[in-house]
Amino acid sequence: MNKIFLAGAALAIVLAGAPATAADFSRGAAPQAPYNAPGYYWGGAYAGFNLGYQWGDVTNFPTSPSGVAGGVQAGYLWQFGPVVAGLEGDFQGSAADDTFASFKFSNPWFGTLRGRGGVAFNNILIYLTAGLALGEGRVEFGGLTETATHVGWAAGAGVEVGLTPNWSAKAEYLYVDLASHSYILTGQSNGFESNVFRLGVNYRF
Repeated sequence: MNKIFLAGAALAIVLAGAPATAADFSRGAAPQAPYNAPGYYWGGAYAGFNLGYQWGDVTNFPTSPSGVAGGVQAGYLWQFGPVVAGLEGDFQGSAADDTFASFKFSNPWFGTLRGRGGVAFNNILIYLTAGLALGEGRVEFGGLTETATHVGWAAGAGVEVGLTPNWSAKAEYLYVDLASHSYILTGQSNGFESNVFRLGVNYRF
């Protein structure tokens, strides 16, 4: 009789603890929730890389260079409530080129130094950007090559999304105007006005 009583008591204890154990197991087995960013902070230094496409027109010359462009960027942001502002510099290599008759015009590289400002909606930043631009123009004709460094300006807009506290991804459009420069091979002054759309990632330190 005592054995039956002890066995029944032991069974009752096991059954009483089973729901708690099952609940604990269920909680442990639940998949991790995706990153949630309450009060996401955009301030600080960052660096990253990008890849996109460039297309545009050469002034005073019937060519429209286009091609893949990609490079690196770095900057610093300050955040004041929802307002985010800072500076960014980038350097891009570009395959944009085009030919007319025996002439070929290309833009092997360009870079910008821009102010950047916008509004943050938690981990989503919508911004405008504008500043200086610098780039190389290259003319090839009859086995000869002539290069010139153009100074100009750039402006655009973008959206950046915080994926983790340190990593973010962005999509950005830039209009880059490299002012005219005199070329001996074309016999006139030529500039390059282009559009750039690129995707990139940043790591915030």
